[in-house]
Amino acid sequence: MRGLPDLEKSLFELIRRTSTDLPADVEAAIKRALTRERRGSRAAWAIGSILENVRLAREKDQPICQDTGELVFSFNIPTGFDVNALIAETRGAVSLATQRGYLRQNTLDSITGVPYETNIAHGLPVFQFHHGARKVIDVSLLMKGGGSENVGCQYSLPDVNLNAGRDLDGVRRCVLDAIQKAQGDGCAPGVVGVCVGGDRGSGYEHAREQFFRKLDDTSPVRSLARLESKILREANRLGVGPMGMGGAVTILAAKLDGLGRLPASFFVSVSFMCWAFRRRGVVLGSDGKIGRWLYR
Repeated sequence: MRGLPDLEKSLFELIRRTSTDLPADVEAAIKRALTRERRGSRAAWAIGSILENVRLAREKDQPICQDTGELVFSFNIPTGFDVNALIAETRGAVSLATQRGYLRQNTLDSITGVPYETNIAHGLPVFQFHHGARKVIDVSLLMKGGGSENVGCQYSLPDVNLNAGRDLDGVRRCVLDAIQKAQGDGCAPGVVGVCVGGDRGSGYEHAREQFFRKLDDTSPVRSLARLESKILREANRLGVGPMGMGGAVTILAAKLDGLGRLPASFFVSVSFMCWAFRRRGVVLGSDGKIGRWLYR
């Protein structure tokens, strides 16, 4: 990478590691899932294969999954920082990572079906910026596969078919219904991110935001923390199991948060993340070099 600016080098390294190396909290959750499955079962075989895939990807420095997914970059930046320059450096890193095989040519023109050779397109990758009184930049990257995106869904409460009212029990019924309907599609066991409230657009976006949380954290809202735990227990009693093959573990975690809403609307937005939970982050120094890693 000689000749590249330090910032672009750092962003390239973030992409490379996110694509090839599963975070420790996710890998630990998958290993725990293996201990819950019956030895010799299809579920145990599926999770064992997943862990072997994770090991080989790290060892061989190759993408964990052929679907390298939609890239979502979330930046925390100092007030007044030049966002356009940051976008340009990030796009350069994405293009280089695609050229070097850490990203598949995974982005298509929706009208013509023609692939973008650099993975740079209108609206992709996704950029989120959060300004604040700070001196350094930190950036988190989520690589979200299309299979898990396909099974995301949204409910409008009340829902008479689910007997779900406008309360947290109604939210619970919606999330369990979404997991049951997915039947392992989206490469279970994964994680569900849920937004309670918001509107059609903000609900889905905030549900996806939950994937930037660590799997072993809990919501600071006590009622939501209890609901996360309850959904995790009840979802894993459904028997859907890894890849829909049946078993004890259908999801690794449930992450919930809420947004304000209008009186006329009560949406529950459910987003899925597959077992290939590719999420990494870095804190960047003033020189653009990586100071430390997040999500070790």
